[in-house]
Parts: sequence; structure tokens; C-alpha cells
Amino acid sequence: MAKGLLFMAFDFSTAHEDEFHDWYDREHVPERLRVPGFINAERWIDDQNPKIHVATYDLDNVDVLVSPPYRAVGGNNQSVWTKRVTGMSQRIMRYEGEQLVPGDLTGTPDAGALLVASMNIDPAQEAEFTKWYNTEHLPQLAAVPGVLTARRFRATDTASERRYLALYHLRDGSVSRSDAWAKAANTPWTERMRPHFRDMLVLRMNRYQRKA
Repeated sequence: MAKGLLFMAFDFSTAHEDEFHDWYDREHVPERLRVPGFINAERWIDDQNPKIHVATYDLDNVDVLVSPPYRAVGGNNQSVWTKRVTGMSQRIMRYEGEQLVPGDLTGTPDAGALLVASMNIDPAQEAEFTKWYNTEHLPQLAAVPGVLTARRFRATDTASERRYLALYHLRDGSVSRSDAWAKAANTPWTERMRPHFRDMLVLRMNRYQRKA
């Protein structure tokens, strides 16, 4: 079965920064990692706005998110601290999905940066969109020097704001601004597809490092 993903992006500019990070580091991440099927937990901070935060959790499969151990700490069973901090923060996107391509990769701790690209697609163009992403777009970006992993997901939660998401683990943030990246990302086929994208979200993140 394909690997799963739980993804959460917040703008926490209206929360208390120290409390936000303490909650994630001391309660939320350890709580999730105790759930069977959670492989890892990675935290990221936007490279331009330090109040934008992303957390990514690789899963054995998406069924982990309906398992009794996860339900015991999620949804209506969230902790008081979780409800307090998330209530003070603005959710950008929550995403549950299965890995389409390559299917079985997880994030790498060697990455210093993460590029997130998520979108919907005009339904009439979905077949070509899938062919473009799988045969040209993802493979070409994966081959850019400094790209460590490139993965594509499809939402499994019908309430998801966006159906598709791609994650690129990068050596550092300069990779997605390189000439090689621009050449791989801006082909004639890509230009034909762009008018059909909907609700596009792109985030450029650096790995979170806790302050001493």
C-alpha cells in the first residue's frame, strides 16, 4: 500500500510564538509519533515569513488516520493545549493524502528546505494533468541538482481544500530558485497546463530549528 501523508500549514502570527513552538515540540509532535503508523514528523518555517509554519507527517498509509490510536488524540479528542494554540492560529491548509508517485518514499532528514505545491485542476484537464505531472513535471524537477526527494499526493479527505499536493525536499532554499529549477519547471507543456490550475498554493520553507 502507498505511503500516506498528513500535512498542516498555519499562520501563527496571532498566537504566542514561544507557546506555539513549545506546544509542537513538547506535546503535539511526540503525541503523534506515539501513534502506530506515524513514520516521522518534520517542521518547517517559511523562508520569507517566520510566522508561517508547516508540519509534515509521513504515514505507513492513510488508514492510520482512522485508527483508534489516532482518533484518541485527534478530532474531538484533541488536548486542551491543542485547542488553545490552534484556536489562536489561522489554518492555511490541512491535507490527508496518499502518495501517487513514486509511492513509497518518505522525507529525508538531510533536507534543509521544502517546497510545497498544492492545487486543484480543471476537471476537463485532469487526465492530461496527471500525464504531465507523472511523465514530465515531477521527474524533471526530481533531477534538478539539490533535489533530494520529489513526491506527489492525492487527497483522500473529501473536505480537503485542494486535491493534489507535491513535496520537494531540497538541499537548501537556493535549489528552487536556481536556473536548473526554472528550466525544469517552465516547459512548453507546463505553460499549456498552467491556465487550468485552480487554488494554487506554493510555500518555500526552511527546516525548523529550535532556539536554544
